[in-house]
Amino acid sequence: MSRELEREVAVRAVLKACRLCRNVQSEHMSRQKVNKTDGSPVTVADFGGQALVSHHLSMAFPADPLMGEESSDQLLRRENGALKESVIQHVRRIVPELDEEEILAAIDRGNASGGPSGRFWVLDPVDGTKGFLRGAQYAVALALVEDGEVTLGVLGCPNLPLVLDNPGGHPGQGCLFFAAKGEGAFMRPLDEEREQRITVSLEERPSGALFAESFESEHSSHKDSARLAKMLGVTREPLRMDGQGKYGLVARGEATIYLRVPVGKEYAENIWDHAAGAVIVEEAGGKVTDLDGLRLDFSRGKKLEKNRGILASNGRLHDTVLEALEGLPGQKE
Repeated sequence: MSRELEREVAVRAVLKACRLCRNVQSEHMSRQKVNKTDGSPVTVADFGGQALVSHHLSMAFPADPLMGEESSDQLLRRENGALKESVIQHVRRIVPELDEEEILAAIDRGNASGGPSGRFWVLDPVDGTKGFLRGAQYAVALALVEDGEVTLGVLGCPNLPLVLDNPGGHPGQGCLFFAAKGEGAFMRPLDEEREQRITVSLEERPSGALFAESFESEHSSHKDSARLAKMLGVTREPLRMDGQGKYGLVARGEATIYLRVPVGKEYAENIWDHAAGAVIVEEAGGKVTDLDGLRLDFSRGKKLEKNRGILASNGRLHDTVLEALEGLPGQKE
């Protein structure tokens, strides 16, 4: 089943959100943000990006529900009036015909709960908000889930160069990853339409692996990752960055392993943090499971409730890493 239309619509939606994120980052940086009840920050870009993607999807697929990370509740508080006005201003710079009511409604349209049947989109408008606030890495992540399976993913990474290490010249800043089930994975510059197929690394030696992991230690145990790397004989320093761009680096063969080790036994991952990246790695020839080797289960609402941690790899090293994980203290009951 071809998803050419879905891919085209999703790419355009993510490009709009990336444009807004760039505008906000260049003009606001760490200003105009609020904190959620869990202490995590949310910015003009989070709200504005969700409004743009939601509106764009609703024009093409009005019957498709959207699961988004944000709601307009905080924007409606009197003390956040300036934040709301900034969101409206930035959205209207890209879609001028939208008024305040339509923008807030677009944000709140992202209230789908997911589940095992039917079709819905899942969005993280700024995956890696702390990285965004630092002027570092983040991603706009959009995926399509059908009957519990991710069938399409798009990652917009405005600060990620096309090549990580290119001493011979400047490779360009900003890239877009996308994949549809059974159709391969691709990458293009954020500001151009030339695309190329991407594939995972052919590395088979654990000692030659490059680990990618979360920048924030509260998101993934750096200590356990270091222990595992030592067990495998990995000598290269880990690549730490925010957002799902790590999946993109595995998919295009620069990183070999993306590891997310839970810092608490009760922690469950949000599906919007992994849906788009997982399908892109798999379509690039890699493998994505939890730390017990189970496939990620996107059929259980907003959380990966039946999965423990994340392991994305080039496939060749996947079983080796899973075996090493069994010997990691505290990883098995």
